[in-house]
Amino acid sequence: MADTGHEIVNSGNSTKANLGNVESATEDSAVRRTETVKRHLRFGWWSLFVFVLLGTVLEGLIGFKWMPYMTNDTRQVLWRLAHAHGTLLGLVHIAFALTVHSGVGAIPHRWISPSLITASILLPGGFFAGGIFTFNGDPGVGVLVVPLGACFMIAAVLLIARSLRS
Repeated sequence: MADTGHEIVNSGNSTKANLGNVESATEDSAVRRTETVKRHLRFGWWSLFVFVLLGTVLEGLIGFKWMPYMTNDTRQVLWRLAHAHGTLLGLVHIAFALTVHSGVGAIPHRWISPSLITASILLPGGFFAGGIFTFNGDPGVGVLVVPLGACFMIAAVLLIARSLRS
């Protein structure tokens, strides 16, 4: 066997193993994991900040009896749903980041991160937008993106669960 830098060449049967590619793939995987962890920790904590703040504002609207909010049950329900879903999804991002950081399971599927982020925008955003303009007890058109956000969330959770199987 002759060592020629990054390749080990077995002169007997011309088998080549490129150690440089193996090391590079391992480093790329570690970098990808680290970037995924950072992205979802940032997104999760900022989501928590925004939606906890929204919850505080909603409590203030109730406390000060702001009539456009108090007299519109549809708006109250939709904005509470936006607050609840946004807060919960912020926690899901943090849990996903910690799961990836733990190294349990395979490398996360490439669609998990964008699906989770898309769901975190569409679900609470759709509820909130649907509550801005309501029509005789019906939500506004913004609520139409909620089912799409739910589909992205279901896909992300399924892919996360599948990546954790033994």
